[in-house]
Formats: sequence, structure tokens, C-alpha cells
Amino acid sequence: MAARIKSFSRTLVWILMGFLMLGLAGFGATNITGQARTVASVGGESVSVDAYSRELQREIRAIEAGTGTPLPMSRVREMGLDQQVLRQLVTLAAIDNETTRMGISIGDETLGREVMNIEAFQGSNGRFDRDAYRFALQQAGLRESEFEQDLRNESARTMLQAAIIAGVGMPPLMGETITGYLAERRSFSWAALGDDDLVDPLPEPEAADLKTWYDEHQEDFSLPETKRLTYVLLSPLMLRDEIDVDEEALHRLYDERASEFRQPERRLVERLVFPDESAAKSARAQLETGGTTFESLVQSRGLDLADVDLGDMTREDLGEAAQPVFDAEINDVVGPLPSSLGPALYRVNGRLEAHEVPFDEVQGELRDELVRARAARLIESRTHEIDDMLAAGATLEELAEDAGMEIGTIDWTRQSSDGVAGYEAFRDAAAEVSSDDYPEIAELEDGSIFAIELEEVLPPRPEPFEDARARVAGALKAQLRLTALREQGEAIIATLGEDAPLSDSDLDVQSETGLTRSAYLEAVPDHFMGEVFAMEPGETRVIAGNGKVAVVQLDEVLPPADSDDLAALRDRLGGELDQALANALFEALARDALARANPKINERALSAVQSSFR
Repeated sequence: MAARIKSFSRTLVWILMGFLMLGLAGFGATNITGQARTVASVGGESVSVDAYSRELQREIRAIEAGTGTPLPMSRVREMGLDQQVLRQLVTLAAIDNETTRMGISIGDETLGREVMNIEAFQGSNGRFDRDAYRFALQQAGLRESEFEQDLRNESARTMLQAAIIAGVGMPPLMGETITGYLAERRSFSWAALGDDDLVDPLPEPEAADLKTWYDEHQEDFSLPETKRLTYVLLSPLMLRDEIDVDEEALHRLYDERASEFRQPERRLVERLVFPDESAAKSARAQLETGGTTFESLVQSRGLDLADVDLGDMTREDLGEAAQPVFDAEINDVVGPLPSSLGPALYRVNGRLEAHEVPFDEVQGELRDELVRARAARLIESRTHEIDDMLAAGATLEELAEDAGMEIGTIDWTRQSSDGVAGYEAFRDAAAEVSSDDYPEIAELEDGSIFAIELEEVLPPRPEPFEDARARVAGALKAQLRLTALREQGEAIIATLGEDAPLSDSDLDVQSETGLTRSAYLEAVPDHFMGEVFAMEPGETRVIAGNGKVAVVQLDEVLPPADSDDLAALRDRLGGELDQALANALFEALARDALARANPKINERALSAVQSSFR
């Protein structure tokens, strides 16, 4: 019950956090003097320093677990996580203040039952264990009185929520109306128009037409903010000529990677293990008499084929079962044979012959690998020297001349991915660099080192016409094609007459029956179904967009199909509408409770808690 209460209360309240993000915008921020025990006072309730610290730490640990990297407090503040946690705790305190004002609470006897029913506090005999209770709270950093008060608060919130949402429901007509809209159907005939349907070939745009299109669609041919960077680079490839690799080292590397170049004979195998020899023999007998299949045996054990798939196995992998398995033909089932888990049947699904890649075939690959590795070590040994040169005031041009680094320039945007911008480390550095930064040596993913310097920042600007000419021509041609196909479609409709079916045309007409708004047809514009549902029966129109053109004729308007799926959709929508109303009502209560509680924030205590996080 306690777990249910906490789950229900927290789930509903925290759903409201998204609605209440602005609820604390009018907080009266005050500096409370004296010993910092609370970070906020909310009516007659408070948010303790310990509660805020625990919740903030929990959120930080959750993010760190997901990313695998530490989350410093500076980043926490950038993300607004510290304020988000504060808002959540203050909102809960405001609701607690409301339940206290309304006299909603549970008695000591009920509280005791809730505590004793929590599984984490029970011993091996399934009964409440006070030592387990104390230990669990100690591990969570909670005092007994604090936990029990929290449980009282959670129970009171649950009762308040239940009282507000009890009997809440939207009118059934709303759910039926939405269901009818979603499940309504249309039957229609349609044909896609393509280049083959054009009567005349498209004209080649003149230079003046291109310039006019460019001027009228300037927003489509603009360049983003660009950083003009100078960089120096020292890569392993640049040091190839300085590194000698002897034959002995190549053979030694080849031997170290023998498992990659010398593959023994293998079999693709599935293994079904049985509890004893008798059960395995019985299953084998059923297979031999045709009374079952290997797949059926697997399913009868509550398994999937993926659960019994061993993949490719060598003789060594299979142990005592190796010889019979390797002697079997493809699709044969052999056994019972021993395995580490007990007697088993083995099915052979494939044969992989032994394979060896000769040294001569991979000699070049091995040489490149050794060269890269040794060059990376050589670069590493030079890094400190180059760092010292930068620290002494050397320019990037001097590094290129004295340290043998390659120098270049690049107009970098967040879309850049060519050349040195293909490295993630370079892109990250380019995104962060400013005119106040001095060049620093950093490492790329392949062991290269680089340094960058910002020369200037070019603001968003029109792309020069000549640079954009090819893209302008492509866009104009696409528009001319779309216009020509649309006109061709209108001409076809005009020749049909008012009541003629689309099938009387020379188009490749397709018929669709009873499609809903969510139906997908590949060869039509994105908004095709929306326009179909806006048509009247017998109407024919051309629909064009995203490079596609179609002629469509609406044949029939159909009501939703009466089916189990429709009933399920109606029920689901009804439940979602009821839940939305319940959430809205509780949101209104929470906003009101928050406003009347008049929260006061202890900025000094907040800063003290946050400064304790490393």
C-alpha cells in the first residue's frame, strides 16, 4: 500500500511539474538569517537542506549513470537542474501545506501498517524487522521521524488527489467525436504524375531567370554564422617517412593477430538442454518419428530460437560434443550429447570452413598499423615541446615552419564535416573557440594533434549567386517541373468532364477503399490524405507538393468501421480525456496552493548546498 501510495502521488504530482515550471516565477527571494536548516519555507511547511541535497544528488547521479561522465555543478546550473529540483520540492511542500490546512492525514495505526508492509523493511521470515528498517533508512540518509512524516504527507496527498479526481470524466460525446474523426474513411481513385506524363520537355532556365529566382528566395540561399579559423595539424600520416618498420616486427604483429587471420573450421549450432538424459532421449525419439520439430521442442520449454543459438562454434568450444556435431550434415539434429549444462540436442545450421589469410595479403595493412602506432607515439613525445613553443609565444605559422606541422584555414560552421572538420574533437574545439582564446594543443581521435586560432566571425549572410548557382538551378527546375505537372493534371481533369470517372483517362489509375486519415501512400505529396478528406464525393483535384503531383477523385465517404479496434480506440481516448481533465483539476489546485503558500527561498542555504557538490 505504501509503495502504491508513493507511486500514485509522485507520478501525478510530477506530471504537473511541466505545467508548474513558471509557478515559482514570482517567489519572494529572501535571505533568511541564522543557521541554514531549510532552503525554502512554504506556508506552514518547509523544504529542508537535507531533502534538497538528497534530491539534487539523486538527479545528478541519474544523469551521470546515463552519460557515464561526471556532472559538475557548473553544468548542473547551466541545465537548470538545481532550479528544477527546487521547484519540485516547493510544489510538493505547497500541497502538503494544503492537506494540513484541510486536516487531511492518516492515524498512527494506519501509518504503522504502511511501514510494516514495506518489503524493504521485512526480514527473511517476511515480517517487519526493526533492524532492517533502521538500516534501510540509514542507507538512504533518512531519520525515522523524517521518513514517517514523508509517508504521512504522501498518504495525505493521495487522499487529496483521489478526492479531486473521483468521478471525473469528460462527456462521452467528446470521445465519440474524436474517434469518429480519426476513424472516418474515404474511397478514392488516384494517379501519380511523373516526367513521362509531360507533353513538352521542360525549358532550360535562362541566366536572368536564375537570378530572379535567387533574389526572390534569398532565405534559401544564405550562409550560417561562420568562423574563419587558422589551424595547424600534425598527423601520423605526415610522419610516415620518418618511421622504418622491419619484417620481423610485421611477422610478430601477424602472429599476435593470428586468431583474426587464421580461422579454424566452425559450425553454426543451436543447443537445447534437458534436465536429464531420459527427457533428452524422449525428445530425440519424437523427432525421429516425426512427432515434433526442433522448433516445437524449443517452444515447449518456454524458449525462443534466439535463446538456444550458440552461434559459430569450434571443436574446442563444443568439447565432448564436437565430433558428432562436426560429422553432422546441415539441418541435422544430433544427441543427446553432453554439455556444461546437462544432456542436450544439437542442431547444425551451417558449416564454416577453415580460413587463413596469408601474411603477404595483409602485409601492407600490418605495416600501416605499425606506422600509425609508432607515429602516434612520436607525436606524443613531441607534444610537450610544441606546447612549450606556444606558451613561449610562437605563432601558428612558426609552428608550421619549426615543428613540421601542416597549416591551413577553414571557414567552419556547425554543418562542416570535410577534411579536418570530420574529427569530433576539432568540431568541439571550433564550436568553443573565441577571439580571446590563445591556441592550445589538443588531440584528435587518430592520435593527431592540432591547434586552432579564430581569425574572424562572419555573420549569417547571403551566399554569393555564383557559388549558389547550381543549387538555384536545381530549385528552379524542380519548381518548373511541379508547375508543369500540376497544369498537366488540370488539363486532364478538364478533358474528363464533370461526371466522368478518373479511370476514363489515360493515366495509370489506382483505387483505394476505406482508408483513414492516417493511411500512407508512398507516391503522393505529404498532405495528400488531408486534402482527400476535405473533398466532396465526385470531386476531382490535383494535389502537388514536396516534388510529387497526383490527380485524385473522391468516390465515397464512409463512416468508421465498427470493429474491436474502433471500440478499443474509443475506450482509450475516453480514458486519456478523463486523465487529462483530472490532471487539469489537480494542476489548478496545485497552482492555487502554491500561490497561497507564498514560498520564501533561502538563497544563502541554496548556495551552501550547491557549493558542497564537487
